[in-house]
Amino acid sequence: MLEIFVLTEHRQGQIRDITFEMLTKGRDLAEKAGADLTAVVLGKDVREHAKTLSEYAKKVLLVEDKRLENFNSEVYKKVLSDLINKHKPLLIMIGHTSFGVDLAPSLAAALKLPLASDCINIEFEGATLLITRQMYGGKVNVKATVRKVGCYIVTVRQAAFSVQKLSMNGEIIEKSSSLTEEITSKRFIKYVSPPLSGVDITAADVLVGVGRGIKDESNIPAVEELARSLGGVLACSRPIVDKGWLPNDRQVGTSGKIVKPKLYIALGISGAFQHVLGMKSSDLIIAVNKDPNAPVFNFSDYGVVEDLFKLVSPLKNKICELKGHKI
Repeated sequence: MLEIFVLTEHRQGQIRDITFEMLTKGRDLAEKAGADLTAVVLGKDVREHAKTLSEYAKKVLLVEDKRLENFNSEVYKKVLSDLINKHKPLLIMIGHTSFGVDLAPSLAAALKLPLASDCINIEFEGATLLITRQMYGGKVNVKATVRKVGCYIVTVRQAAFSVQKLSMNGEIIEKSSSLTEEITSKRFIKYVSPPLSGVDITAADVLVGVGRGIKDESNIPAVEELARSLGGVLACSRPIVDKGWLPNDRQVGTSGKIVKPKLYIALGISGAFQHVLGMKSSDLIIAVNKDPNAPVFNFSDYGVVEDLFKLVSPLKNKICELKGHKI
């Protein structure tokens, strides 16, 4: 029976969202290809993860070994190579994260398999794999055909697919570890978390994001007042962090935080794909930008072509006025 593998990414006891996103897409691919969707989870004491994954996949391959407690691409490569050689899956899906970017190229090279990276869509036409990637800062989507070999590896961009849960009641199959010795060429030392500013933007229901259009650091307090009037939190795109105007835990995007607030207001943000992928799952997106062709408008529910400075203060005042009337 053909199989599609989805590699589980977990960190510090938590399965990361990218895993469930890949399982949702993988289930669609498996149905169309007549294949079984198989989640692969490697680690130490991760049986509970396997139970969770069984709700999303037909099968879960579980490999437990103390040497798999923390992610190490060399260790993962050895165990995965063994599983892939034995099962010969049609497709192996890995998240396009720091985890996947470290692992996928060396795994593909070791197995002499083609690798398509940073995919935002994947589909089969018969036995041919078609992938979609973005180029030129997200302005162009390119569909490409992957060389026919019968087995492919892809890395999937975060937030490219929404998550849908089905009660699959998949079978959990425990596999013995193929590790026979310690791998010392690369070692896990410890997790180092960035310093927090006391704000968790991933937990906020309302976010107001600022980009290059804010022009100067002195303009940020006015936007922060707007965010507070909405009961929300101030966030930003990468250029603002690069300038040192806001700490990196306020950054939305693939190199920052993936957020899903009820309301996201993008002020002066052009909409580079790295940022959009961090916020496009928001329930409601409102964008304000002077450029009518800004890519952010393609992902917004409402768009305003205007100078943000003409809107920030009047909007804040109106919100405060309405709140006053309610009181």
